[in-house]
Amino acid sequence: MPELPEVETLRQALASAICGKTFAHAEVRYPPLIRQPTAMEFVKWLPGQQVEEVARRGKYLLLHLTSLTLIIHLRMEGKLWLGWTDRVQEKHVHAVFTFSDGSLLLYQDVRKFGTMDLVPRGRLDLVPGLYSLGPEPLDPHFTPAVLAEQLYKHARSMIKPALLNQQVVAGLGNIYTDEALFLAKIHPERRVETLRPLHIRALHGAILDVLQRGLEAGGASVRSYRHSNGEEGAFQRQLYVYARQGLPCKRCQRPIRRIVVAGRGTHLCPHCQRQRKKV
Repeated sequence: MPELPEVETLRQALASAICGKTFAHAEVRYPPLIRQPTAMEFVKWLPGQQVEEVARRGKYLLLHLTSLTLIIHLRMEGKLWLGWTDRVQEKHVHAVFTFSDGSLLLYQDVRKFGTMDLVPRGRLDLVPGLYSLGPEPLDPHFTPAVLAEQLYKHARSMIKPALLNQQVVAGLGNIYTDEALFLAKIHPERRVETLRPLHIRALHGAILDVLQRGLEAGGASVRSYRHSNGEEGAFQRQLYVYARQGLPCKRCQRPIRRIVVAGRGTHLCPHCQRQRKKV
């Protein structure tokens, strides 16, 4: 699933490519993609709307239009392409947007998990999951104290699922959570309530570090993620633990392990991220 750096990279590309353009036509080939309004209303309302801003909240893309906001969540395999290329799989293209200048924006999704909502501007509260998102980790107001306050609401939880909870911190997913926990030397199964202020400070710094490096690298193309022009991100070349099971840890040379935590595949170094002994 695209995480914050991948979605932010896409946001920047879309902002450069479509801001100021006006929707002329919308074709929805897979109606369940549209959560609200109905697919029929969606294709009627969109034409004539100009793209004024492309924003992001967590893993959501927000296209602020003349009087509406188009919210897109890519989920597992969703992609947005700026026109047809040999990389676009037409059979998996579920929405085609045509702008008044003739340019196109395509939505492709092999698994069909992605969603789109079209709501009046200022009514993000109408979008399930969006309004309840936690703080943005790259916002200047996201401090170690804010992270601690958010985490301790889930004190009995293990730290890995707590960080994946979008109401705790917006935008983190499997890749960047595993990487941040490694850098902070915290075992992913450790209970939140056992973390001391020094652990929170280390984790806060690690989260900022991996997200900023991920953004600078254009995201991580570890599976199917691609930029809107088809190019890969480069952050996968910097990974310490994610998808490196069996390979030597870059710190201690011990093998990286893959375990399952709260149903999610999780990568760690058992030596650098030692589990806290139960008492």
